[in-house]
Amino acid sequence: MDIDALLPQFAAQLFELFAALALAPLLTGWVNQWRARLQGRTPPPLLLPYHTLMKLFGKEPLLAHNASSLFRVAPYLIFSCMALAAAIVPTLSSELLFAPAADAIALVGLFALARVFIALAGMDIGTAFGSLGARREMLIGFLAEPALLMVFFTASVISGSTSLATIVDTLAHREFHIYPSLAFAGVAFTMVSIAENGRVPVDNPATHLELTMIHEAMILEYSGRHLALIEWAASLKLFAYSCLGIALFFPFGIAQTLGPGALAIAVALMVGKLALGGFLLALIETLSAKMRVFRTPEFLGSAFLLAVLAVLVHLLLEGSR
Repeated sequence: MDIDALLPQFAAQLFELFAALALAPLLTGWVNQWRARLQGRTPPPLLLPYHTLMKLFGKEPLLAHNASSLFRVAPYLIFSCMALAAAIVPTLSSELLFAPAADAIALVGLFALARVFIALAGMDIGTAFGSLGARREMLIGFLAEPALLMVFFTASVISGSTSLATIVDTLAHREFHIYPSLAFAGVAFTMVSIAENGRVPVDNPATHLELTMIHEAMILEYSGRHLALIEWAASLKLFAYSCLGIALFFPFGIAQTLGPGALAIAVALMVGKLALGGFLLALIETLSAKMRVFRTPEFLGSAFLLAVLAVLVHLLLEGSR
């Protein structure tokens, strides 16, 4: 393949990766700000996640005496998985270097791989909180992944491919068409995204109560740069899910070329969509109450049912034409 043709793709891919790394903490700060405002509290600074990461990176990590090598390596593996996931989602263009690798099933595998490592790290020290959080995390993953796959299958049936780049090109650049199945899939995806990112009503990222926390329970033993990497990875996961929702359900504005003008428009639209999505997430969290852990299977079971209905609705409606 011509090297000159690969250089623009490589540069655009690096730009998308660095944009994800830079904007992910900003999205977290934006959601936290709006959540505080909607709840009548004084909002924290928008750039607080950056200051937190800088402070944690400046500290040496403290490790338990019985911590294994897995406990030390897990933050780097989790961060790498989330960074790769954010890079392969076609957020700015469908012609990036990693576009052939941007398969929906592979993306679910990346999320699952990061979940396995954080669960193993939570159990590695042998504390009760870590094991409790790991069990709850795997329960949520066991229920959320089938629903997420069915959402992807709905988009795959429409586009005829599991490639995210092909799905974006099909939905964004063909003639206008209303897909009722995407409405069911959008609701299911929202429910899965809330559960996977540990947001209210499934989890509360601001809590440290042992009876309710899930994600926080697994990382209580981390500190310093290890904790910074895990917190940054959590922001990247929220960013990746947000961009994935944009690519599947609001793909207009995603560039088909790598021209500077098209990419500039794509960046502006992406920032606007993320801002609106962050506000809606904060609104959902404000209007919802934290549910009991034993109600989580019902919540994610409903998401799976909606995702299955999305596939069936598309097959019935499109099959009758």
